[in-house]
Order: sequence, then structure tokens, then C-alpha cells
Amino acid sequence: MKRIAFSALCAAAITCLSALAAPHAFAQTPAGDAKAGAQKVQMCQGCHGIPGWRTAYPEVFHVPKINGQHAQYFVNALKAYKSGDRKHPSMRAIAATLSEKDMADLAAYYAENK
Repeated sequence: MKRIAFSALCAAAITCLSALAAPHAFAQTPAGDAKAGAQKVQMCQGCHGIPGWRTAYPEVFHVPKINGQHAQYFVNALKAYKSGDRKHPSMRAIAATLSEKDMADLAAYYAENK
């Protein structure tokens, strides 16, 4: 029986865990411009800008806080809504209108605003 080097085993485990943590493995998005993102937040503020807001469509649920969200997670989530991998109808409609630049700019804005 061959012994697997510990470093190779760790690398394989990290790769596996990374795939589980981010099932929608999108390419790394270039850094966005937070100032440009500040000009694009109108569509987000109606729900995400109200502390403790709950929405009733498609069911009653708490709207998550997006201030301080990690930029790459934010972009990955928007891409997943745009592709249909995430199903919320309002978010799918909003994400469908966003370019990758828009997503990166919004992500930079929200990552800086904690």
C-alpha cells in the first residue's frame, strides 16, 4: 500500500472543502470600484437598507444584511441568482440586469460599508 504524503492529502482536503463551501465555483472577479457601486445601490436599498426588514414574497422571510459582506461571496451570490442556481424571484430579476462590472462595484461598496 502506498503512503500518501501529508501535504498532498491536505491539499486534496482543502480542494474538496473549497468545492463544498462554494458549490458555484465562479472565476475570481476583479476588484470593483466602491464609489461606482455607491451610485448603483438604489435597487438594493429598498429591502437590504432597512434594518430588520421582512419581505412577504414569495414567503415571509428576513432580508439578510449585506453591509460588510465579503466581496467575492457577494459576487458569487449575484451570479448564482443571475444563472438561476439561486431561486428567489426578486433577486433573480435584479441580478439579471447586472453586468459583472456592476456586481463587482456593488460588492466593493458593500464590503467597505460594515
